[in-house]
Amino acid sequence: MHTLAVAVASGVPIFELAIPCEVFGYERPGLADWWYDFRLCAAPGTRTAAGFAPDTVHGLDVLAEADTVVVPACASVIDDQPADLVEAVRAAHAGGARIVSLCTGAFVLAAAGILDGRPATTHWMHADQLSARYPEVKVDASVLYIDDGDVLTSAGTAAGLDLCLHVVRKDHGATVASALAKRLVMPAHRPGGQAQYIDAQAVEDADELGPLLDWARRHLHEPLTVGVLARRANVTTRTLIRRFHAATGTTPMAWLRGIRIDRARELLETTTLPVDQIAARSGLGSAANLRHHFTRTVGVPPTTYRRTFSATPANTR
Repeated sequence: MHTLAVAVASGVPIFELAIPCEVFGYERPGLADWWYDFRLCAAPGTRTAAGFAPDTVHGLDVLAEADTVVVPACASVIDDQPADLVEAVRAAHAGGARIVSLCTGAFVLAAAGILDGRPATTHWMHADQLSARYPEVKVDASVLYIDDGDVLTSAGTAAGLDLCLHVVRKDHGATVASALAKRLVMPAHRPGGQAQYIDAQAVEDADELGPLLDWARRHLHEPLTVGVLARRANVTTRTLIRRFHAATGTTPMAWLRGIRIDRARELLETTTLPVDQIAARSGLGSAANLRHHFTRTVGVPPTTYRRTFSATPANTR
């Protein structure tokens, strides 16, 4: 059983604390063969910003025993982070734990030195302060979350849900993550590179792009280019690129690549199709191209992913 511990410090905002409790803290019968050995960890006398006292027998020292440690938002981005929390998180990371921060929890990781030299994100309102206080951290305020292997950070509030679902996707596969997202009544997948902040004009652009995005999802197996998408939307390529970036924070081709990788994940999990056929159906062309982009995005080759997440033997030619 994978042990997942949530670090609770006094003054933690209740919403960011509730996110990992909801995603990881409930048994999910019928959803996955195993779920998480969930542990809420807090020092004696801890109370949240809403005045709740965590009912737990686990102290912060238990973080060192966990496979994954989640650090919700901190109580203050101005004051020094609690020394016992910082030391416990630092020890857990040194012991090999995967560390996940939500929103301003990144300040705790930065105080522990875990983010030095790494890319990281936090709520856009506090990104400049994180960068100024910890100049060794490569702060990116433009994204929802960043997966840097054993250290993952998210932007504010709802982006914490996106990152926790991303962790479930890494651990259990896209099918399980999508099913859980459906139970939580939220989008199955918002890519980490999507923009944190979308203004009113971007919302209008996203509404206009909706039919085009739906059409593209149905035609992933076809050779789609920016020109093809622009003609379909009856706009110039320059206009399409501008609207795409405003609405999603990324380019049309980057969005397509992400959707195609998601489609490949689904086919690897739910079918026994050979890799070359999955490449064709997802629009990634050849098996070699699929392996390249899949490994770069997911972190493991398609065949390894299939062995981990497929319930049936597969033809891996």
